[in-house]
Amino acid sequence: MSDAPEGLTCSEAQSRLREEGFNELPRTGHRSLPRIALEVVREPMFGLLIGAGLIYLLLGDHTEALLLLAFASISVMIAIVQESRSERVLEALRDLTSPRALVIRDGERQRIPGREVVRGDLIVLGEGDRVPADAQLLTAIDMQVDESLLTGESAPVGKVASGDASPGPRPGGDGLPFVFSGTLIVRGQGTARVTATGPRSEIGRIGQALEAIDSAPPRLTLETRKLVRRFALFGLVACSLTVILYGLWRGSWLDALLAGIALGMSMLPEEFPLVLTVFTVMGAWRISRIRVLTRRASAIETLGAATVLCTDKTGTLTENRMTVVALAIDGDILRLDAGLPPALPDRFRHLIDHGRLACAPDPFDPMEKAFHALAAQHGHALPPASSTRVHSYGLRPDLLAVTQLWQGPGDSEVVIASKGAPEAIATLCRLDAAARAALARDVDRMAADGMRVLAVAGATHHGNDWPASPTAFVFTLLGLVGLADPLRASVPEAVRECRSAGLRVVMITGDYPATALAIAGRAGLATDRCVSGDELAAMSDTDLGRHVASIPVFARVMPDQKLRIVRALKAGGAIVAMTGDGVNDAPSLKAADIGIAMGGRGTDVAREAASLVLLDDDFGSIVRTVRLGRRIYDNLRKAMGYILAIHVPIAGLALLPLLTGLPLIFSPIHIAFLEMIIDPVCSVVFEAEREEKDIMRRPPRAEDSHLFSSGLVYWSLLQGALVLAVVATLYLLALWRGMPEADVRALTFVSLVLANLGLVLVNRSFDSSVRGALRGGNRALWWVGSVALLLLGLALAWAPARTLFRFGPLHVDDLAIAVVPVVGLVIVLEALKRFWRGRLTA
Repeated sequence: MSDAPEGLTCSEAQSRLREEGFNELPRTGHRSLPRIALEVVREPMFGLLIGAGLIYLLLGDHTEALLLLAFASISVMIAIVQESRSERVLEALRDLTSPRALVIRDGERQRIPGREVVRGDLIVLGEGDRVPADAQLLTAIDMQVDESLLTGESAPVGKVASGDASPGPRPGGDGLPFVFSGTLIVRGQGTARVTATGPRSEIGRIGQALEAIDSAPPRLTLETRKLVRRFALFGLVACSLTVILYGLWRGSWLDALLAGIALGMSMLPEEFPLVLTVFTVMGAWRISRIRVLTRRASAIETLGAATVLCTDKTGTLTENRMTVVALAIDGDILRLDAGLPPALPDRFRHLIDHGRLACAPDPFDPMEKAFHALAAQHGHALPPASSTRVHSYGLRPDLLAVTQLWQGPGDSEVVIASKGAPEAIATLCRLDAAARAALARDVDRMAADGMRVLAVAGATHHGNDWPASPTAFVFTLLGLVGLADPLRASVPEAVRECRSAGLRVVMITGDYPATALAIAGRAGLATDRCVSGDELAAMSDTDLGRHVASIPVFARVMPDQKLRIVRALKAGGAIVAMTGDGVNDAPSLKAADIGIAMGGRGTDVAREAASLVLLDDDFGSIVRTVRLGRRIYDNLRKAMGYILAIHVPIAGLALLPLLTGLPLIFSPIHIAFLEMIIDPVCSVVFEAEREEKDIMRRPPRAEDSHLFSSGLVYWSLLQGALVLAVVATLYLLALWRGMPEADVRALTFVSLVLANLGLVLVNRSFDSSVRGALRGGNRALWWVGSVALLLLGLALAWAPARTLFRFGPLHVDDLAIAVVPVVGLVIVLEALKRFWRGRLTA
C-alpha cells in the first residue's frame, strides 16, 4: 500500500483553486447587481420621476416629493429584482447539472463538486462515472471510455495506465493513458492524476471557441429600444415646448417645468423595456416548470416562428431504456413483446443464457442490463452461480464484439460467449457467403421493426492459456437478439400537434436507416424517404439545399453533417430548432435559430452553445415549449398594444389644458399613480393570460414580423382615441356644468382609471369576448384590479390623500356619470374587435 499514489492535501487543493479558478467553463456576460441597478436607473421614466421629486422638494412640498421618489424607488426595485432573476437562470443550470467527483485528499476519499477539482488532484474513476477533468491514468483495470462527446465515434476506446508525464494526445486513441473531461467510463475502474481543468481542458478549449455565441441582443430588445427612443425624443420635444409656452403664457416657470415633466411622463411608454424583461424572466420560469431551462432569452421570442424541428431519436423520441423484444434463430423470429409462449424452446433459452454471459456481471450499459433482465426471467441460469469470469476481450475497431470467458471452480472447461455487431459475429463464426446472406436477411427483417440487432455466439475452451484475440476460438452462431428503445408515449400526440401548428419534424439519428424509419413511422413522421450519412456526403450543398425540404429522416449521420443539414434548411428560409448533446453538436446548435441541448446526457459545451436545455430529454417538452413560446409572444403583443393604447388618452389629457387654457388635470403625482397601475397590469396581468384557442392550429409567424404590426398599432391608436374622446368629453361637460376644478379633476381621473381597466378586459384576448375573458381564471387581474380600485377609493375618501391629489368630493351620481360611459365604451370596443380580429393575429 505504500506504493499507492497519493493525492493532494486540502490546503494544496485550496491554494490551486485560488490560483487557477474553478473547474468549469468561463461565465460570459454576467451582470453584477450594481451594473443591473445602473442600467435600470438610466431608463428615462425613472429620471423624470426623480427630477419631478427634486422640483417638489425645492418648492417645499415634501409630501408630494417623497411620494414621487417612493414611486421611483419601488419601480427601480421591481426592475432590479426581475433582472436579477434572469441572471440566475444559468447559475441554476450549472448547479443542477454540475457533476460530482471522487478524489483522494489527505489520504482519504472525498466526494466533492466537479467544479472544485484542481490540477494535480487524484481522482477515482469507476463504471458509469463522468470524467471531471483531463487526467493521466495511474492505474486502470479493464477500462473503456466513451469519448463520443468529443470525437463523434460511438465505439468506446480502451485505456491503459502509464507513469509517463508527457502531454496527452487528442481524444479518440485506443490504448492510451489519458482520459478527458466530460467523457464517460463505460467499463472498468482506475485512478488518474488531473492534468487540466476548466478552460484548459480539451472540452474547455472547445467551449472557449463558443463564448461569443448569440452575443447580439435579441431582436425584440432592439425593436423595443428603438421604439422607446422615438417616444423619448418626441416626448422631450413636447416637454420642452410645453415648458416654454406655459411659462410665457402663465408666467410660472416652476409650474411650467412640472407641467412639462407630466406631459413627458405621459408620452413616454417606459413600460416597454420593463414588460419585455418581466415577460422574458417569467417566460423562462414557466418554461422551467416543464423541465426546460432557458439559456438565451432570444429563444423565447423565436419559438413561435420555428418552422422546422430537427430531433435525434435516442432519448428524445424514445425512452433511452433498452429491452429485448425479439429473438431469431435460423430465420425463426420469436417476438417477446407480443407475449411469450407457455414453454420457451431450449434453443432460445440457450441463446438467452449466452447473451447474458457475453455481458459484464454487474452491467452499466443499458443493453447489457436488458440481457440480464431477460435471462433472470427465462434463462437456464447457466453456468452455475459459482462460476466466475476469468477473462474478457473488449471491443476493437476491427472487431465490434465483446467476448467473456467463464469457468467454475475445479472445471477444466471454459464457457465462452460473445455478442456484438452481426458482421463481427459472422467473422468470429467463420460463416460462408450463403450463411452471411441469410443472417443479413434476418437482421434486415428485425431492423425494419425498429430494433437494434446484436448477434450472439458460443464456444468452449480447455485450459488457461488465452489467445491474444477471440478469433482463435471456434465459435458457433447461436442467433440474433433484437433490442428496442420504446417510443415515449407522448411523442405521437406531440408530432400531431407540431403538424397542426405548421412545424415540420425532421429526425436526424446515427442509427441504421431501417431502425430510424421504423421509429419515425411509430412517431407519426413521414417515412417516404430516408437519406443516410453516406448519401449525404455524396451530395453537394446545392443538391442538399434542393432536396432537404422533402427529407423527413436522416440516418447514420455524423455530428459534423448535422451542421450541413441546418445550414441547408436555413438557406431555404426555414427557422430551425435543433437538438444535440455532444461537443461535436455545438456547431449545429450554434448555427440553428434555436439550439436545444440535452440536460440529462449532454455536455457543458453543448449547453453553452444552446438556447434551451431539456432536463428530461423528452421530445414532448420541446413541443410544450413551442406552445408556451407562442403564448408568451401573443401575451407580449397584447401588453404592448395596451400600453400604446392607454398612453394616448394620458398624453391627450395632459396636453388638452395646455392648448385650451383650461384648468390642468394632471401633475406628475397623477401620472406616477397611473404608471403604478399600468406597470403591474401590463406585465403581471397580461403575462398570466391563458393561451388563445387556436395557438397550435395557426402557422408559425413570419421571421421578419414585427411586434407592432400595422394592424396592432392602428387598433391601439383607435382604442386610445376613443378613450380620450370619452374622458375628454366628461371633462369638458363637467367644466360646462360649473363643477369646481378639484371635482372636475377627480371625475376625470376616475373615468380614466376605469377606462384603463376596461382596456385591460378588451385586450386580454384577441379571440374571446369580455364575458369569456372574465370567465377565464386570471387571479392576477382580480388582485391588480382590486388593489387599483381600493387605492382609487382611498384617494377619493381619505382627506389627506384627497388633498395630495387635489381631488374634490365625488357623490354617487358623479360616479355613475363616470361608470356608464366607460361601460358603453367597452361594448363599442368589443364590437370593433370582432371586425379587427383578423388584422390582430396576422
